Amino acid sequence: MAALRGEVSWFCCGSAWGPCGTAGGGACGTCSSGNYQHAWPNTSDACLAITRPDRCGVTGVTRRGCGFRHYTTNLCTGARVGTTIADCGPQTDLFCGERTCCGSACGSNRIIDLTPAAYSAIASLSAGLRPCSVDTV
Repeated sequence: MAALRGEVSWFCCGSAWGPCGTAGGGACGTCSSGNYQHAWPNTSDACLAITRPDRCGVTGVTRRGCGFRHYTTNLCTGARVGTTIADCGPQTDLFCGERTCCGSACGSNRIIDLTPAAYSAIASLSAGLRPCSVDTV
């Protein structure tokens, strides 16, 4: 998989942790806000039918299953975190054209949701969105 550029956001799942109350365990049943995990928009046909990154012109979102490891780099700081798939998301097509920048580093369209623990390893939760790249190495 070539590096995919877009936006990274965060979401709550599993047991209460930090800013999150108790939530469901995600599509994989293993999601926990305190773990380094993420939601990916192409974990299955059913997931892809919901997230629809293609409607935003996002290509290269390869099919990956529960437990697959991706690496997300915050393009503002260069901070990088490795996480495993634990849920389906983000629903990219709800945010088509959304753009976030820091200086000249920009990303458009949400391509990955990190748990709060993972997101806070690369950015402040209060930032909400950051431009990012996602790869597998």
